[in-house]
Amino acid sequence: MDRTTKKEWVGSLHGTLGEVGLVVVARYSGLTVAEMTDLRGKMRAAGASFKVVKNRLTRLALSGTEYEKIADLFKGPTAIAFSKDPVAAAKVAVDYAKTNEKLVLVGGALGTNVLDVNGVKALATLPSLDELRGRLLGMISTPATRIAGVLQAPAGQLARVLSAKAKQGEAA
Repeated sequence: MDRTTKKEWVGSLHGTLGEVGLVVVARYSGLTVAEMTDLRGKMRAAGASFKVVKNRLTRLALSGTEYEKIADLFKGPTAIAFSKDPVAAAKVAVDYAKTNEKLVLVGGALGTNVLDVNGVKALATLPSLDELRGRLLGMISTPATRIAGVLQAPAGQLARVLSAKAKQGEAA
């Protein structure tokens, strides 16, 4: 990589880190290309990204961002997972690390909060932003459905009573 390419890469990563809500740092030593492709596909499906990084350049990209406190995690073959959703990257990384011991989680950061491995795992157990939105929408729509049912019930009962009276009048 020449100097210009390195500057562009650092600038690009710095810009990306300014937009994301979560960064997870992992060691990937021993992962095959197929496993890495599989992991990247799972990350992409969850709205996250997974990138193998150069440690020195990543430390340069971290400076000036809220994630500069995790610079000391970048030693050895390192990769980062990141997402705007504060849970997506952690969920995929933890799930993948459970099935493949070659991916070792090191830590991460949620905004200015530095997370250790247990913090990343705890974050992965939380529901994602889309799941929370779905739950909230369900909680909001359920009372509205109940109110509509309660308001329609008297009218339905009145219609049934009038229908019964009409049938009774015809029978007489």
